[in-house]
Amino acid sequence: MTKNKTTEQKIFDAATELFLEKGVDRTSVREIATKADINLALMNYYFRSKENLFDAIFSQLVKKNTRKLIKILDSDLGLEEKVRQYVVVYIDMLSENPLLVSFVMSILHRSRERITEMKAISSLYSTDTFAQQIIEEGKKGNIRRTDPTQFYVDMLSLIAFPFAIKLLVMDKRGFTEEEFAEFIQERKERVPEMLIDSLKLR
Repeated sequence: MTKNKTTEQKIFDAATELFLEKGVDRTSVREIATKADINLALMNYYFRSKENLFDAIFSQLVKKNTRKLIKILDSDLGLEEKVRQYVVVYIDMLSENPLLVSFVMSILHRSRERITEMKAISSLYSTDTFAQQIIEEGKKGNIRRTDPTQFYVDMLSLIAFPFAIKLLVMDKRGFTEEEFAEFIQERKERVPEMLIDSLKLR
């Protein structure tokens, strides 16, 4: 039997949508096959297991969406400009893929062993170059001495958490989708200023 790329893509697209909506563990192989409009035998022929399909989707989503982020963190930009660019690109990425946060969170809560096995997961984290830059800037007295891990977690939290609580924010503020999008756009300026201010010498 020759594998058909169209069928493979249908499975990939169906599984991606279901994984993003329901989470990996709450999505069955049968649901994926039904959504892709194929039978289970064909589903197994292409991907063998849900885990294989999950790995393929995760790698594609993460690598596609984090390439620019890693490039920024590893660039020769000054620290302030690096933070500004990183925040803007990350917010744009999540705006285009609003369910990516919940998808990644569901992955991170699965098991430590699975996270260790998945090489693509490392691209979600800070880089050694960025961490070293924060340390060096602190030693030079350009910023206050800061734990790079603490700073990166602060940055990631300020970027991603509003997407994680989107429905709560929309409900409490009575936002429409357009108004929430505007709210998120405002954070492109607010978040970098908060982060940069946290690095200033007191």
